[in-house]
Amino acid sequence: MGSATREALTAVRDTLAQQGGAADLGAGEELFSLARLLGSSVQLRSAVADPTAEPAEKKALVERVFAGKVSGAALAVLSTAAQQRWSEPGDIVDGLEEAGVRAIADSAPESLSISDELFAVGRAVAGDAQLELALRSKLADPAAKVGVVERLLQTKASAQTVAIVRQLVADPRGRGIRESLRWAQQTVADQKQAVLATVTSAQPLTAAQLDRLRAALSKRYGKAIAFNSVIDPELIGGLRVRVGDDVIDSSVATRLSDVRLQLA
Repeated sequence: MGSATREALTAVRDTLAQQGGAADLGAGEELFSLARLLGSSVQLRSAVADPTAEPAEKKALVERVFAGKVSGAALAVLSTAAQQRWSEPGDIVDGLEEAGVRAIADSAPESLSISDELFAVGRAVAGDAQLELALRSKLADPAAKVGVVERLLQTKASAQTVAIVRQLVADPRGRGIRESLRWAQQTVADQKQAVLATVTSAQPLTAAQLDRLRAALSKRYGKAIAFNSVIDPELIGGLRVRVGDDVIDSSVATRLSDVRLQLA
């Protein structure tokens, strides 16, 4: 990601934060629609992301085209995105999609963990080769893939999670579904001021163990911790924790492997 895009994303996030409760589930879905529209129209995307055009001109353009067609919150985010300089024209599509995920994350009640639901979807996809193929196929009609998602998640996931997964399969832009789900999880966690940690253990951890682990990781990373829990009996004992690119591996299986290597 180029420095211009990083700065543009910061401006988009700031504008989204200023919308307060207006940046709700509906606004998030509108931002998804805008991202798909710009992604499918080279002419519109080039005009909105043109680095040589004056920001005021691009703001006027999006307001002329979209005022009255999307909510004020979605239009404010799009207007800010249009006024930024992006490292690549296509980065504005990624920025609007990210803003949509963040808006939807903010719309969820405290009792709902979108991150947990997205993780469950990812596990379901990873465990079913036919389902993964159906959702990632480049030949399948996007509407058909959206239909698969809606049938799969009907009554099993929140409206927020369904909206995010629909977007990921409708507009993959070269990404695999598992990669997209991990990105969405990380974005949701970041919007909640948390760091996403995947904890793999041989047996389910107790609440006390999770609390101790959460405290240790929070101290290390300076943020709240959102957990993904994976059970893998092959670890035998101990834990493997992944936070971003960091891996903390204290599993018995790894220690035994290290001993074997030393003996060899």
